Amino acid sequence: MNVGASDRNYSGGEDPADAAVSRIAAAIGEPARARMLCSLMDGRARTSTELAIIGEVSPSTASIHLGRLKAERLVKVLVQGKHRYYSLEGPGVARVLEGLNVLAGGRHPPFAPTTPTRLRAARTCYDHIAGVIGVKLHDRLWKLGWLANPAKGANDYDLTRRGESGLAALDADVAALRALRRRFAYACLDWSERRPHIGGALGAALLAIALRRKWVTQDLDSRALEITRLGWGELQRLFGIQNLSQS
Repeated sequence: MNVGASDRNYSGGEDPADAAVSRIAAAIGEPARARMLCSLMDGRARTSTELAIIGEVSPSTASIHLGRLKAERLVKVLVQGKHRYYSLEGPGVARVLEGLNVLAGGRHPPFAPTTPTRLRAARTCYDHIAGVIGVKLHDRLWKLGWLANPAKGANDYDLTRRGESGLAALDADVAALRALRRRFAYACLDWSERRPHIGGALGAALLAIALRRKWVTQDLDSRALEITRLGWGELQRLFGIQNLSQS
């Protein structure tokens, strides 16, 4: 008995949900695509060149694979300058991959940045704070309810009322920041951490506050920032960010 044919006759045709499950399973199941997806489970974005190496395929083949994964809404792409960075579409995809890895008993090596330690810890990116501290500040401002995402899925941010109050308490003129002829705030992908820090006028204001209040000092001959003892105390008090040497 042909069970597949019988089921189709009984249901009056192929169930769209079943077809979608089959497509997604096939997209995940191809070995190169599976390696690419699993490498993105750490929440960090990667370029197509990096994913080609991880998938053990040529760059052109990687582009085809990534197109398939994007079509099935398993990955999303962020264009920043000349680069295109890929990350998982969302936590739902990560949960599915985690479940598959548990069943398969697989483990994957963690992301290992090669950025020099001082630059990785804290540095400037144009005129905002980048590195581990920049990413941590981004995450904490979200957790504290300072930031909002006006258009779901977009990279632009806004301040909530709580965020406006918090920034005003640090002597920042929020109205003046909004009046500047530049993006107010957005997710700027950090090149060492491959996760976002805060860019735009808001990011510049946060760096200006940190410099003015002597939370950080800036190298004269590099982009490295050094967080002062006072700075660590204020980052902990205001945002709950621990000293990197103690975390």
